[in-house]
Amino acid sequence: MHVAVTWTKGQTLTTVHAKGKVPGILPQSLERGADAAARALELVLASLEDSKAEDIVSINIVGKSALGDYMVVVSGRSTRHVMAIADHLMKDLKDEGLGTARVEGLETGDWVLIDTGDIIIHVFRPEVREFYNIEKMWAAPDIEEGTLLH
Repeated sequence: MHVAVTWTKGQTLTTVHAKGKVPGILPQSLERGADAAARALELVLASLEDSKAEDIVSINIVGKSALGDYMVVVSGRSTRHVMAIADHLMKDLKDEGLGTARVEGLETGDWVLIDTGDIIIHVFRPEVREFYNIEKMWAAPDIEEGTLLH
């Protein structure tokens, strides 16, 4: 399948790799794609709340990264809680028809990364979250192009 895309700065692109004809895989408009990501974010946040995840932080990364539209960072109270949060979220995503997310770190339970395509979820034990402090890095204000820091 070949897809021709016109891109302007500030738009989010979705890459599709498929053999044969795959109807309906691309959003009809950018608004629908953004709406789908926002609806998926609502599902993710509801699932995390249901799992009693702590310190939930959602960061809009549109225009900051091609990795996705949102990053969500949460904590679990223990290794076991981190793994339970991740398992519950993956089940909810699959049940809602959002496909099978890519997952890393589920074996150890210190830091589980769940990538849905539009949303990247980091589930940490509190000590590990404090050490890496990734939400501070991603929530940093944008630096204007051409501005140099001394």
